[in-house]
Amino acid sequence: MNAARHRPLAIGPLRSFQAVARRLSFRAAAEEMHVTQPAISRQIKSLEDELGTALFLRGTRHVEITSAGQQLLRSVDPLLARLDNTVRQIRSSQQRQPVGVTTFASLASLWLLPRLQQFQAMHPGVDIRISAGDAMADLDDPEIDLALRYCHPSDAPAGSERLFGEVLTPVASPALLKSVPLRKPADLVRHTLLEEDDQRPSAEYLSWRHWLNLKAPPGQQPKGWVYLNYTYQQIQAALVGQGVALARVAMVGESIQRGELVEPFGEAGRISSPFAYWLVRWPGRQNRPALAQFEEWLLEQAAATRVAVQAVHSA
Repeated sequence: MNAARHRPLAIGPLRSFQAVARRLSFRAAAEEMHVTQPAISRQIKSLEDELGTALFLRGTRHVEITSAGQQLLRSVDPLLARLDNTVRQIRSSQQRQPVGVTTFASLASLWLLPRLQQFQAMHPGVDIRISAGDAMADLDDPEIDLALRYCHPSDAPAGSERLFGEVLTPVASPALLKSVPLRKPADLVRHTLLEEDDQRPSAEYLSWRHWLNLKAPPGQQPKGWVYLNYTYQQIQAALVGQGVALARVAMVGESIQRGELVEPFGEAGRISSPFAYWLVRWPGRQNRPALAQFEEWLLEQAAATRVAVQAVHSA
C-alpha cells in the first residue's frame, strides 16, 4: 500500500487549485494569489501527483477542468469557505472588546436591554455579555466586570455607586382604564391587582397591601388578585390589561411616556422605599477602555432615570 496516497492534502495547493478552477487561468490565479505563474503550476502539479490524476487539461490558450477536478472542487469550495469564515471570526473576536455585566432578570429586561441598542450604536466594537439571575455571580468569575444590583444601602458592597432610588406607583393599560375607570384609590375595588409574589426583605415596601394601607380607605379590598413571580411578568400583565400593577417607576417610565401604561393617580399615588439600585465594581477587573465607556454610559442612563422618576407624570 502506498502511504503517500493516504496522507492529508496541504492547504496551499488546494488554494491554488481553487483559484485556477475559478478563473480557468494559471496567470489570473497567480495574480490573485500574489505568486508567480510557475509557482502556481508547481502546486497544481504536486496536487495532481498526490491524487494520481489530472485536474486540468492545459491548452495553448485555455484551461479546462477535468471531471476529477470538478469532483475535488465540490469539496474544496465549502471547506475553504468554512475555514475562511472561522479565521474571520477569530480575527474579529481578537479585535473586539468584551464587557461582562451581571444583574437580576427584571432590571435586565425592563431597564438595561431597552437602552442597550444606544450603547451599541455609539460603541460598535464593544460586545456586552449579560448574565441575568437573582443570585450574585461568583466574585472570581473572570468574565464579569461589574454588577447592577438592588439592595438596602446598608447591604451595598464597599465601593458601590448608587444609580437611582426606588419609587412605586399604580399603573394600568389605557384600554383597561377606559372600560373600568380608576380615578381615586377607592375605585380599586372594581379592579384586579397584580401582585409580585416576593419573599425578600424589600417585599413589604413593594406590596399592594402596603400601598393600600397608605393610600386607600381602611379595609378596602380589590376585586381580585393575581400573584406573579417576577417584576417583568407583573408589568407584562399590566400592559395586556389583566389588572393594575404597583410598578417601579424606573422600570416603566418609558412605557408611561409612550402611553402604553397610565399612572392613574399621578404623583399623588407614588410611594418610595428605602431600597435602591447600585453599580458594583468587580474586584480584580482590568481597567479597559471598553469597560470605562460602558460604565460611563450606565451612569448617564442612571442620571436620566433619576430625572424620569421625578418627571414621568408631567412628561
